[in-house]
Amino acid sequence: MPTTITEIEDETRGKSVLRVEGSMTAEDAALLERIALDLRGTSDRKIAFDLSDLDFLDSEGAPILIKLVRDHGFEIEGMEYFLQTMVNEAEKKHA
Repeated sequence: MPTTITEIEDETRGKSVLRVEGSMTAEDAALLERIALDLRGTSDRKIAFDLSDLDFLDSEGAPILIKLVRDHGFEIEGMEYFLQTMVNEAEKKHA
């Protein structure tokens, strides 16, 4: 399933949300990283990743998401239990 990344301006919370749908490989996570860092350079809003419609995250993409949260202060929202578990495991391996 292809990955779709959509930018949504959440005026209520004062955030830019990047909604990710489909599956995410390492290449998709790297693209998300470039988009988020470019967006940060043009906006002073907080940036969150909405992963509620993500069906698959590979083990190489998870560390990229962890780096974005840990090193750049981005937020992750809407993760299903299995995705949270995968990200937690990747964080343990790359900490």
